[in-house]
Amino acid sequence: MPELPEVESIRRSLILGGLPGKCILDAAVFWRRTIQTPEVDLFLALIRGETIIDIDRRGKYIQFSLSGGLHLLTHMRMTGGLFLMSGSTPLHPHTRVIFHLDDGRDLRFVDQRKFGRLALVENPDQILASLGPEPLSPEFTVDQLANSLHKRSRAIKPLLLDQAIVAGLGNIYVDEVLYEARIHPLRPANNLEAKEMLALYTAIRRVLKSAVDQGGTTFDSFANATGQPGKFQEELVVFHQVGLPCPRCNTPILRLVVAQRGTHICPNCQVLAAPQTKGNGD
Repeated sequence: MPELPEVESIRRSLILGGLPGKCILDAAVFWRRTIQTPEVDLFLALIRGETIIDIDRRGKYIQFSLSGGLHLLTHMRMTGGLFLMSGSTPLHPHTRVIFHLDDGRDLRFVDQRKFGRLALVENPDQILASLGPEPLSPEFTVDQLANSLHKRSRAIKPLLLDQAIVAGLGNIYVDEVLYEARIHPLRPANNLEAKEMLALYTAIRRVLKSAVDQGGTTFDSFANATGQPGKFQEELVVFHQVGLPCPRCNTPILRLVVAQRGTHICPNCQVLAAPQTKGNGD
């Protein structure tokens, strides 16, 4: 958290907030480890005077293209967020980086747990090259997903959390996707039949698109860059719904642990029984 829908919500709100075209007059770093690369003093020197040309997203990263040819990459990790606000707004106690803009506003990176990272690079592929396909792009196909999974014998949930398989999925949306596809999170990936792979692919795209349309999921504190919370929590079926009835069969939703992650399922709709293993796996 934030996952693809939340990061996309932040990106869109930055654009609607008029950030493209603004010049970064100066910056301040309050937690030096937030800057992944380059060294903090060089980061500050390079970012000063740069104009934000465009704002893109790749997986869980926001990518700012700058006028001098550099790219600022931001990863929120567990608790990070970007916020546009007046430069006179009092600092949040968890503010880690501030960019002072030429219109009197600030772009502030706030991160309670201090795991978020910012990187200033010449080539985004220095950091983004290992990411898998964008699940909402036309290039992401069911065949591509099947090719990534069919030789792997690991459980399907940790594979879907692997950003090299599909970029942007996290714990919330993997649980919702697997429920919709009626696949148990411990199911070996190479046990999935063609119809199940299609159901999984369809669920990934439908759940993520719906979550993006709702501005992401807000538990406790998530908000986009202008302070608006997401609404997808109102549509969650299994995630954090322990004990509530499954809308398909009325069986109570259960919580288990898969790959050290809290995981939510309907034990009736998502049965672990699987066909005979195919291939040697990994």
